[in-house]
Amino acid sequence: MPYWGVVTGAEEDMGINGAIMQRQGEAGPSGAPINGAVLTLGVADFDGIAQKIIAAGGTVALEKYALPGMAWQGYFLDTDGNVFGIQQPDPNAA
Repeated sequence: MPYWGVVTGAEEDMGINGAIMQRQGEAGPSGAPINGAVLTLGVADFDGIAQKIIAAGGTVALEKYALPGMAWQGYFLDTDGNVFGIQQPDPNAA
């Protein structure tokens, strides 16, 4: 899947970094309450955090997948139906 990293700070600074990726599904109708950005949190242990999300009532929106040479990524729904992602940096992800 196309995925472009966006870095806003110098390497030694913590910027508000992000990425642009291909939409996964149809766009919502114009004027829908959510039709924009999804926040993704950096984590040290994808699988451990995913288990905690599920235990707290969250559900998987998009299964864990590799961003080759960069990270493990996945998306979840919180208990209010909001989408969010988690990402574990891993240069060996494949």
